[in-house]
Amino acid sequence: MNSSATSPTAPRAPRHNSAMGKFGTWLLIIASVVAAFVVTVEVINILLYDPWSDEVFLFRTAGILANVDISSLTWIMFGSLVVVLMMGLPLAFVTGGLGVVFIYLVGDSTMLNIIPGRIFPMMTNSDLAAIPLFIFMASMLERAGLIEEMFNVVYKWLGGLSGGLAAATILASTILAAMVGVIGAAVVTMGIIALPAMLKRNYDPQIAIGSIMAGGTLGILIPPSILAILYAVVAQQSVGELYLGSVIPGLLLSGMYIAYVVIRSIKNPKLGPPVPVSERISFADKLRLLRDLIAPLILVFLVLGLLFAGVATPVEAAGIGSFGAVIVAMMHKRFSLTALREASIGTLKASAMVLWIMFGASIFVGFYILQGGQTFITEAILGTGMSSYGILFLLMVLLVILGMFLDWVGILLLAVPIFVPIVKALTFDGLFGLPAVAGDDVVLWFGVLYLVNMQMSFLSPPFGYALFYIRGVCPPEISMATIFKSSLVFLALQALGLAMCILLPGIVTWLPNLVYGH
Repeated sequence: MNSSATSPTAPRAPRHNSAMGKFGTWLLIIASVVAAFVVTVEVINILLYDPWSDEVFLFRTAGILANVDISSLTWIMFGSLVVVLMMGLPLAFVTGGLGVVFIYLVGDSTMLNIIPGRIFPMMTNSDLAAIPLFIFMASMLERAGLIEEMFNVVYKWLGGLSGGLAAATILASTILAAMVGVIGAAVVTMGIIALPAMLKRNYDPQIAIGSIMAGGTLGILIPPSILAILYAVVAQQSVGELYLGSVIPGLLLSGMYIAYVVIRSIKNPKLGPPVPVSERISFADKLRLLRDLIAPLILVFLVLGLLFAGVATPVEAAGIGSFGAVIVAMMHKRFSLTALREASIGTLKASAMVLWIMFGASIFVGFYILQGGQTFITEAILGTGMSSYGILFLLMVLLVILGMFLDWVGILLLAVPIFVPIVKALTFDGLFGLPAVAGDDVVLWFGVLYLVNMQMSFLSPPFGYALFYIRGVCPPEISMATIFKSSLVFLALQALGLAMCILLPGIVTWLPNLVYGH
């Protein structure tokens, strides 16, 4: 549920600048011409000759890369991936298409078995059924007007503080992450509701915009998270443990965001002035406002409680959440057949997108691993002579770089299958005398580090999705440069949170070990 990509109402992905668009167009034209020529000639060859044994060919491409070493093949495969993505083509079809192409260019006809061999186990994995159910839950709660109600309640409670509106925005986004958790919709809707309120009261634009974007990205970390489900499937990790491991880091980051805006506003009240006394309400009125949030809060605690206690599987909890979301929408008098239809269609589109990326990336990565790519990268990284934490730092940097250009699903399926075996082979004894990471907790710990890292991808220039989501609802006088600047402080806070999780692994592992008794 926690993703921009899984939102039926999320804005479209950001478009690159015109120069990059023109370059990509010309690349696409050239590639299309070359591909058409190769396909035409190969069809003629297949009709006239045996494509796997005859030596008489006009232009033979089948198996031409069979003798290429894994080092060169790595550069060819991932270089091709970068080039094709620059053309603006969808990631799902790029990875799957390139996977099939390289099977043709490197292997033989028997390697085609990789395609069903990689896809079928995913199709039969029961944990993946939780994805459309959580997406549907998010869609229904969103249509119940939850975002507007949540901000209104928190705004009335915190508006009287210096920086209170920014803090209210972050706190509302934190709660929404556990209820709706759709990053694109959260950023845009909070931008529509909270940004005018803050600018009207002369908030610093960078504080206002940064708090909206940072708060919105919490949805990728705080459970129930679709990204966590996908990581658990790929890394063969317990979803419940991963959810528990991400709770404290998520709340920690939220607290750091709130502390930053409040402290900055207290030191300089011009950055975040409190709302006028005339707009404040009594404590009794504040309590009455909470009534509208009782039902959705009960639903969230029920779903997460069943998951954390091990009473229900992720699929069962998601099913209960979906049914409960319909009930909440009815209680808020927002349920209709039209809303149900729109939520269902949105769920279908979002789920199909996620699954197609999974299928495509699994073919690409599966073929690469079969060719010895996993062993090559593992030996290359472990052979650098760096310490375990040095290698971990390198992996984190690579994820940050990938996050500047790819979405989180693509990064997960391209990088995690390769990175997890590397991390498993390492021992983390602690830095500066701080606690070590138990061997059984390494995959869980790295998974939460990955989730925190993916938060950074939404705020990372030049193509962080949240930057362009907020751009669509900002007043014309706010430039893209201001939006970029507003993200930098919160990026630094995310990096600090990531460092804390690395240095103090108990932030991640304490709660899962407490609940599951490891």
